[in-house]
Amino acid sequence: MNEKGLKKPVKLKADLAAFCGASELPRLEITQKLWDHIKAKKLQAKTVNGKPEGAGKFIVADEKLIKLFNNTKVTSKSTGKVTNFTNLQLGQTIDMMQLASVVSANIE
Repeated sequence: MNEKGLKKPVKLKADLAAFCGASELPRLEITQKLWDHIKAKKLQAKTVNGKPEGAGKFIVADEKLIKLFNNTKVTSKSTGKVTNFTNLQLGQTIDMMQLASVVSANIE
């Protein structure tokens, strides 16, 4: 069966491969693993750079996520907007809608 789109396996860069425990995964599974970690560690906040409180639209960078976030510098094909988290620090947040950019930046 020929997998397409979010179900098609993609090659993971080193930091994401270490995080996911695999060298190739579909984007859907990568995103699920990220959310599993975020929820397990209660890394959601209601405010920008807020403390982790287990709910909210902002994701707090912990020791595992910061490596992935710091690899992220991508330009949107549709808007031309640059998403750059290369200087993000531990405890700072990203908007949950930017998680797709993090995944894109960490795959080949």
